[in-house]
Amino acid sequence: PDELKANMKIKSLTPRPPRKPRLERAASLDEKSWRRWRRFRTSQESLTDPNETSSSNGSLQEASLSPPVRGRASPCHQCCQENSLHSSPDALEASPVGKSRGSTSDLGKRASEISSAFGGLLRGKAFAGGKPRLSQIMPARPLPPMEFNVASHTLRTANRIDSDCMDYRHYSQHKFGRVSSSLSDSRLHGNGMVYDNCSTDSMKSTFSLLTPIRSKDVRSRSYLEGSLLANGALLGAEELSRYFPDRNIGIFVATWNMQGQKELPVNLDDFLLPTDPDYAQDMYVIGVQEGCPDRREWEIRLQETLGPHYVMLYSAAHGVLYMSVFIRRDLIWFCSEVEYATVTTRIVSQIKTKGALGICFTFFGTSFLFITSHFTSGDSKVNERKLDYNKTIQALMLPKNVPDTNPYRSSSSDVTTRFDEVFWFGDFNFRLNKDRETVDAILNQNPETDVSKLLAYDQLSSEMSRGSIFKGFQEADIHFRPSYKFDIGKDSYDTTSKQRTPSYTDRVVYRSRYRDDIHVVKYSSCPVIKTSDHRPVFALFRVKVRPGRDNIPLAAGQFDRELYLIGIKRRITRELQKRQAQKDQKSSSICSVS
Repeated sequence: PDELKANMKIKSLTPRPPRKPRLERAASLDEKSWRRWRRFRTSQESLTDPNETSSSNGSLQEASLSPPVRGRASPCHQCCQENSLHSSPDALEASPVGKSRGSTSDLGKRASEISSAFGGLLRGKAFAGGKPRLSQIMPARPLPPMEFNVASHTLRTANRIDSDCMDYRHYSQHKFGRVSSSLSDSRLHGNGMVYDNCSTDSMKSTFSLLTPIRSKDVRSRSYLEGSLLANGALLGAEELSRYFPDRNIGIFVATWNMQGQKELPVNLDDFLLPTDPDYAQDMYVIGVQEGCPDRREWEIRLQETLGPHYVMLYSAAHGVLYMSVFIRRDLIWFCSEVEYATVTTRIVSQIKTKGALGICFTFFGTSFLFITSHFTSGDSKVNERKLDYNKTIQALMLPKNVPDTNPYRSSSSDVTTRFDEVFWFGDFNFRLNKDRETVDAILNQNPETDVSKLLAYDQLSSEMSRGSIFKGFQEADIHFRPSYKFDIGKDSYDTTSKQRTPSYTDRVVYRSRYRDDIHVVKYSSCPVIKTSDHRPVFALFRVKVRPGRDNIPLAAGQFDRELYLIGIKRRITRELQKRQAQKDQKSSSICSVS
């Protein structure tokens, strides 16, 4: 280090002018050589032109053996400096920078000595070609460690290698013929990431973005066994962090009373894929009351709208109560078996228009329960609706085979306490305790989103505040107009002779075992769908997910393959028809007969 430090510094030696003025005369040969040397120094910066400089194979060795002399000389270069810059004390006394003035001839002599000293910077063939060329310089010690922060957190997580698979580094080097490794490659291997040696900027893994798996693990591993902290567990923390670095999943929950209409909306994009926020969710759960007669057609339309990125994990029905669960296709491997149960709240159980349908499963280590219900209708039947709620939480027998993630906080008399995250949605049929004229007057005063005056008369909000229904549940703030009751195909509320009061009958409520696990992103309705007297209501959530154990019964990638293929074919056909219509419209013309 001392030698390198000494080599990196040099005291600039500038001759001092004579102390006394002299008479002008013609320049001598020595003075001309001095001026040429000065021009040479000022032109050194131009020598870095890449088109003019080059180095031979031995330039690196020459540069390492004779680095440029700057500042205080090192012991190995002391003699060179004494011969070039400081030849002897006597010479220093006679030089222009000494105590005596010296003469013009001494000045030229001194210039030639300094010029020869700078010649140590040049190679033997430096002046070949007409211009001098500098030799390359290699550092005397390795470069300092470099922190590699180019990759995003998600990409670094995706390329992380398990500690029990670290020998893949040596395997990749020998198996794939990696003779040499650059400095960047060694840094990447040190961070637990494997890359090829073509370009580190491309961030391509040697194998893929998936975590490599050893052959012996494939032979011996059984995912029916495992623990929360097991290395490489299918539902463990490491796998969860690969897919969800922030451990939050986006869930879309919607409810819609279809009024038994056969006609389905032409387009469901505004319902399932709202423009705010910009990104689609990871899971879609849609509950329907008084569903259309053709349930399969409804599910196909959902698959067609969501597209090839989603698959239907499960669907169930209870009379005209439908529920469908769609999930991103690359997440189906982390779901447990899906279970469902039903409850009929009517006295005559053969008429299954009122009741509840529940679907539950475990995703990684978090258990989910989704319930869609259709409670008793009627403006004044609040107690009957509370009875429907109590019967549902007691009679809904879930879970069946999937173990409870926290049995110590469960209750046998309330199904909602046996799951980590619970979403309850449907047509609860709670009304506004106000006459039609008053409600219309409030709606006309606040045509946009200020509905706080209406919510003061809401039956459900009042009962929840008393704790008589949906105990432990919460509901997001409402900023949309009542979802019931509309004239079909219109934006006007009931204009028939019954003149029903507009109400918030369709709701989405939620509860969690853990505080702040569920965050509401949006809670709204879809006013553009007008095929029913109800408007669909949906909510977007961000839900925290925890790692799980591998000893739960897994769904093993189960999904409705037939529905997936039909939905994708319809989506392609619709796109082709749309393009053909645009093409026909462009090629059409008006012909006139003269």
